[in-house]
Amino acid sequence: MYTETIDWSILSCIRLTEDDTTASSRIFIKILFQELSENLGIELLKARLKEQSLQQHLTGIFPKDSVQNTRFAINFFTSIGLGAVTIDLREFLKNAPKLLMEQKLKEYEELNQLSSSSSSSSSSSSSSSVSEESDSDSSSSSKSGSKSSSKLGSKSKSKSGSKGKSKSSDSD
Repeated sequence: MYTETIDWSILSCIRLTEDDTTASSRIFIKILFQELSENLGIELLKARLKEQSLQQHLTGIFPKDSVQNTRFAINFFTSIGLGAVTIDLREFLKNAPKLLMEQKLKEYEELNQLSSSSSSSSSSSSSSSVSEESDSDSSSSSKSGSKSSSKLGSKSKSKSGSKGKSKSSDSD
């Protein structure tokens, strides 16, 4: 990438979050960015990462979708000695509470505009049906989660029991 043989847009394939990466993929990202830093120099790398044409390809590496993902990326780059490339993320993190409040306020205002433009009876019935659906989804997922955990518990108990038990109890 530093020799321009591979386009920087390839970075759009990377999503640097705790959930989306493994230890192996983080090592790959570490080596990639350390090589870029060694060959370009930290200042040129920072300048390159700030180029407007690359911003759409860097949203996965420098996530701003949640505070947790932003912190993870900052900690990752700091731990590999490249904390200097996270200045924009650190600024975002400082302003995140204010930005989140502004976003919530906009959403609230949009909801108020929608509810005032439509009749109150139709909007209240649709919102109650949406909340009922989400309640039923969450209760069914928690029920299925407890069933699967109880099955796991019974399997581990039956496997750790005596050898004289039949295999039919293992196939639950």
